[in-house]
Amino acid sequence: MAETVFAPWDDPAEKPLIRFRNVTKRFGDFTAIDDLTLDIFEREFFALLGPSGCGKTTMMRMLAGFETPSEGSIELAGSDIARVPPNKRAVNMMFQSYALFPHLSIWDNIAFGLRRESKDKAAIAIRVEEMLKLTRLEKFARRKPHQISGGQRQRVALARSLAKAPKLLLLDEPLGALDAKLREATQFELMDIQEKTGTTFVIVTHDQEEAMTVASRIAVMDEGRVMQVATPDRIYEAPNSVYVADFIGDVNIIAGQVSASGPGAFDLTFAAGQTPVTAASDIAFSDGQTAHLAVRPEKVAIHTAKPEGVENLLSGKVLDIAYLGNLSTYHVELPGGQIIKAQTANTRRLSRRDITWEDNVWVSWTKTAGVLLEK
Repeated sequence: MAETVFAPWDDPAEKPLIRFRNVTKRFGDFTAIDDLTLDIFEREFFALLGPSGCGKTTMMRMLAGFETPSEGSIELAGSDIARVPPNKRAVNMMFQSYALFPHLSIWDNIAFGLRRESKDKAAIAIRVEEMLKLTRLEKFARRKPHQISGGQRQRVALARSLAKAPKLLLLDEPLGALDAKLREATQFELMDIQEKTGTTFVIVTHDQEEAMTVASRIAVMDEGRVMQVATPDRIYEAPNSVYVADFIGDVNIIAGQVSASGPGAFDLTFAAGQTPVTAASDIAFSDGQTAHLAVRPEKVAIHTAKPEGVENLLSGKVLDIAYLGNLSTYHVELPGGQIIKAQTANTRRLSRRDITWEDNVWVSWTKTAGVLLEK
């Protein structure tokens, strides 16, 4: 039996859990969020991604109830939540600092919110034990926060946030304080916990790899606007603008003038004296229009001898080599000064380099390897 793919955003019958409708948020003369409309569905792991100051934390604070929109509405499960105070929302927020109580044990930290709701002791104990098990912290229950590691404290904060079974959990840069290896492990833990609980997670991050790893969909933001909302693979393979292509991963951007060269294909003239490159595109461009071709380095092949019968073949000189263990990225300068990055996988141990600095090489890519963008 084929596994059903989780994609409620493609189903017109699905109702979103969260709806931003024409939301604007101003602080004095500064517009932090600019006429934003966005849907987030139940059980999604949704990432708000963008540089500092793009408005992602403001959006999260409005969901949590710490800020109210200047214009527009925010709905949670069909109800407008603009005037609902933070403690009355079915929303919990996990802060970057984790904000644990240092004098309370891990067990009591997790129980804190439940006790404030004056649930009976037996029910609290059952729920805390469930949360300890979910976050694999059973054997640390009696310890204080300073007696456990950063990664474990992160899980305590998560357990405490999930204890009250919120409809929505907001995570503000939750892995910012962890080192790279632990971050990676914790990303998979977060995904696992999110799947087990079925809670909708919205994460704010400026780390593109983190967003690509954990999210069902990503909203790439810039200056208070959402530039594109899509699944990680669509954002990477089919960005809708140079900004999104450039923000996610490494990319070559070649700007020039296009002219039609056949059905759904265009020639891009990008430098005097250079052969135009060809790109396939579903977008109709007019002749002479300025366009940008975005090609990922791993889709660019590098050759030491001139190959026969390949598309988009350009000659250049190796300017720089970045050796990343599993990959090598070659920066190749074309005669007009344009730099093209080509990436190769290091599948065997390098005893010597075939290609080194100052070498004359050829780079090529297929006409379907890149995305032709209008803006």
